[in-house]
Amino acid sequence: MVKITKEAALEYHYAGKPGKIEVKPTKPYRTQTDLSLAYSPGVAYPCLEIQQNPDDVYKYTDKGNLVAVISNGTAVLGLGDIGAMSGKPVMEGKGLLFKIYGGIDVFDIEVDEKDPDKFCETVEKIAPSFGGINLEDIKAPECFAIEERLKRTLDIPVMHDDQHGTAIISAAGLKNALEVAGKDITKVKIVVNGAGAAAISCTKLYMALGVRKENILMLDSKGVITSDRPNLTEQKAFFATDRRDVHTLEEAVKGADVFVGLSKGNILSQDMVRSMADNPIVFALANPVPEISYEDAMAARPDVLMSTGRSDYPNQINNVIGFPYIFRGALDVNATAINEEMKMAAVLAIADLAKQTVPDVVNQVYHVNDLTFGPKYFIPKPVDPRLITEVSAAVAKAAIESGVARKQITDWDAYKQNLKQLLGQESKLTRNLHATAAAHPQRVVFAEGENQTMMKAAVQARQEAICQPILLGNPDRLNRMATRLKLDLTDIEIIDMRADQEQGRRATYAKHLAEKRGRDGYTFQEAYDKMYERNYFGMMMVETGEADAFITGLYTRYSNTIKVVNEVIGIRPEYNHFGTMHIINSPKGTLYIADTLVNEDPDTETLADLAKLSIRSVEFFNEKPVVALISHSNFGSSITPGAEKVKNAIATVQEEYPDLPIDGEMQIGFALDRELRDSLYPFNRLKGLDVNTLVFPNLTSARSSYKMLQSLNSDVEIIGPIQMGLNKAIHFVDFGASVRDIVNITAVAVIDAYVGKLKDGKE
Repeated sequence: MVKITKEAALEYHYAGKPGKIEVKPTKPYRTQTDLSLAYSPGVAYPCLEIQQNPDDVYKYTDKGNLVAVISNGTAVLGLGDIGAMSGKPVMEGKGLLFKIYGGIDVFDIEVDEKDPDKFCETVEKIAPSFGGINLEDIKAPECFAIEERLKRTLDIPVMHDDQHGTAIISAAGLKNALEVAGKDITKVKIVVNGAGAAAISCTKLYMALGVRKENILMLDSKGVITSDRPNLTEQKAFFATDRRDVHTLEEAVKGADVFVGLSKGNILSQDMVRSMADNPIVFALANPVPEISYEDAMAARPDVLMSTGRSDYPNQINNVIGFPYIFRGALDVNATAINEEMKMAAVLAIADLAKQTVPDVVNQVYHVNDLTFGPKYFIPKPVDPRLITEVSAAVAKAAIESGVARKQITDWDAYKQNLKQLLGQESKLTRNLHATAAAHPQRVVFAEGENQTMMKAAVQARQEAICQPILLGNPDRLNRMATRLKLDLTDIEIIDMRADQEQGRRATYAKHLAEKRGRDGYTFQEAYDKMYERNYFGMMMVETGEADAFITGLYTRYSNTIKVVNEVIGIRPEYNHFGTMHIINSPKGTLYIADTLVNEDPDTETLADLAKLSIRSVEFFNEKPVVALISHSNFGSSITPGAEKVKNAIATVQEEYPDLPIDGEMQIGFALDRELRDSLYPFNRLKGLDVNTLVFPNLTSARSSYKMLQSLNSDVEIIGPIQMGLNKAIHFVDFGASVRDIVNITAVAVIDAYVGKLKDGKE
């Protein structure tokens, strides 16, 4: 676990802009018209609409995506009653988590009031501003009364996350742990150490799952809670046992199947764990020091199934797995409450998710390759991108079915796609690419089959029905790797291009290449030797029609790949050059950038070809190209060889495309700022249009630009490089590309191959 120092934490909070969250406008505000629409007089119109129909507040304001994180600071983390203002950093932190995981806006509100009734009155008066209320860090037993009253008096979702967040996540974990251990939930004996808000809520939810009340022993600081103890609170009395033979934790855990700790560190000994039943389940959830360390528990009982609240051990019980998505689902149907049905739906969705194949992004974060349902993985990881779709949809559906939703959802697939787009997991362009490819799957050869990222991408592409994958590599090695990575290679063809049985195919390919390149000095033997190389062999599969597309690039230098593709595949006859493009998907729109890989310092003719290739490529993606050729000069403002070549290239392209919006040379600032460009250069051919295609004067500027955008903005999605101008669907991936990057390129390659067949009349 990373050690956090006081100095580092304080610097994190005060450096730059103090705090962790801010408010940002979501509408234009630069002009006087914008401001008049945002405030007076324009704002009066939505006000009057809401006055006539109060539910229109969800239509015209952010209420439907705004949650208040409210606390009085009486039970802040492990710090206790430190006061409302002192708890503000925690509430800001909760707001940050809501935003990054659920796309939900938050105002943190610290109320300096300990009296439950007065606290509730304050919340009730400000509630109209919000679509939901997240109560935070309020001590027991007051928290029970506060939540109960606010749920009764307000018509928006209210949840005390300290109670229900932990309950939902741990209940999902308990359900799965019992399944792994092979235990019947109706028969297991459970010990709950702790009787605060979280412990009470957790235990009630376990009962809703099927745990029997008579099989539960709950302890507080005085020991086992028994029915003969005086002055019990209502919540503790509910769980009081009639047994008189158990008083201490040591006595309680003897023979128990499950221990749930919501108390303090280092109170469960190894001997106590050894006294538990076979395959014991230990949830040591005290933070930062658990009731027993992971190492001590495993040393005491190798068969123990263990969870903690810490991220550095398996099966972390982390509230962030729940609350952003529970509120997301509730807000999306304008729910009036978060009820028991919605909480149970979240439990089941989280539990089910742990049984599904783990996305590669999760494995990468935790530097593992073997996360599969079992003793070390029965709770999803907090970074799992599927949580927002699976949990939010389950909660929203439960809200509708239980009658607390004001708004209906009928197309659940579309809803899940919107959620992915909300957090930048998937853009509309990416979704359309995958859908189009899946409608016309092609045979795709993956060059570096023995690379685990490439193998995972091939498997995922098959699972999504994007293509019929062919892996190049040694079958024994590939199958061993697949077994280790727990990947299913069923229906994936493996070709060992160096195997003896491939002699005939190598000879056929060599003959074809030697005939094609004989005038370039190629002999049959030289071509045959080339067929032992994955790029030559794979590209020849496409060239001869034994495959439709080829993906390469993880190992090979681009310069070598470019040489091979020129020799084997060649450039389309209408062009003299080929290049690549990267697509930049950002919240502000889509940009197409060329040339990002092939031509280091293109001359005028090459630059004109790249512009024409870019036009065709953007049209390939069903968009109308608006093209700017970039330079350090604006329309002749600087006469240098670099500016002149761009100017001459523009003239060539404009002659061929007289009606197309393409212009230059221009600086990138003017290309992307329509108002500035049109005001200073009113004669430009892009007037009134937003540029979506940028053709750079050289490789350095193009590659640097998209890499800079990628590194500066986490909301930017990059697709590419996408080849432009080759005779066949040969596509490259960047060194270090992720599984998702490769799958995206595969979708492009499949569509490229299909469109090529249509042109040739083969489809």
